[in-house]
Amino acid sequence: MSALEIRNVRKNYGSVETLKGIDIALQSGEFLVLLGSSGCGKSTLLNIIAGLAEATSGDVLIGGRSILGVHPKNRDIAMVFQSYALYPNLTVRRNIGFGLEMRGVAADEREKAVAEAARLLQIEALLDRKPSQLSGGQRQRVAIGRALVRKPQVFLFDEPLSNLDAKLRLEMRTELKRLHQMLQTTVVYVTHDQIEAMTLASRIAVMRDGRIEQLGTPEEIYNEPATLYVAGFVGAPSMNMLQATVQGTTLAIDGAKASLPLPARFRDAVQDGARVVAGIRPEALRVAADAAAPSVPVEIEVVELTGPELVTTARIGTQRLTACLPPASRVAKGQAASFAFSEDALRLFDPDTGKAF
Repeated sequence: MSALEIRNVRKNYGSVETLKGIDIALQSGEFLVLLGSSGCGKSTLLNIIAGLAEATSGDVLIGGRSILGVHPKNRDIAMVFQSYALYPNLTVRRNIGFGLEMRGVAADEREKAVAEAARLLQIEALLDRKPSQLSGGQRQRVAIGRALVRKPQVFLFDEPLSNLDAKLRLEMRTELKRLHQMLQTTVVYVTHDQIEAMTLASRIAVMRDGRIEQLGTPEEIYNEPATLYVAGFVGAPSMNMLQATVQGTTLAIDGAKASLPLPARFRDAVQDGARVVAGIRPEALRVAADAAAPSVPVEIEVVELTGPELVTTARIGTQRLTACLPPASRVAKGQAASFAFSEDALRLFDPDTGKAF
């Protein structure tokens, strides 16, 4: 039995269809990230699971029981919002235990649950402070603690780290990962940040225009993108996309006097003369040292040292290519070079449908 099952969920606001048939089944202990740009429907789906919005059609089940029409407090879920939503007049201790207090849980049992949540979140020294005396990261820990003490079947997170600065986001990502590994609870997490998705998820649902574009593990999403949208959305820098034409066993690159070998695995899938988009990750490129691997001639335009890598933008004819090179690579603006890569790193997409071959 799935811990959470979403069956053909649709949501309309008048004539506008926000969700267009969502199907997902989560096993107990999975960490699902709903990933997509603003307006794709990810928060709407989370709100339907939480009971803050009603589905137009379809069903949502938790532990095999339909929860549509069930009051949010009876759904056995806990939700952490983007805003901390803490009670400013209550201490951290009372903020964490407030939900249990409203449910009539005995004081000694409530105190035990609060102490355990504080220990897990490493905020035991903050229990007697007010929210105004806490940093942003500490406040978010308190909000997570309030959800933890409920011990629900499903945790829902709605962009909980987006209000934090970059350093705190990194720290809180690590904390969330650690907590999930310890507790093995089922989590649905909404974000537009693909780094959060890749680092936290056991599975990612990439959403676009109210549909799931691809559902898979972080490795599948990153290494085998099903569509051009997924290939471009996941990855930083994003995947290079070269317009090309199939010519026998080669790919002729548009606007350049260069071609690539067509990998054998694609030769039955694409016809001679077909238009394709050739995708390759920036980190799959390297400066060619010999002629053993496929390579493309380029002219270096921009070189940016980030510390661990040298992000290099180059021109190949009328198109551009980004490469993430080792920091010691000897490339400079205006220099002619060749970027080599493994055939296994090449992906092909249909430019009309956007689907991968």
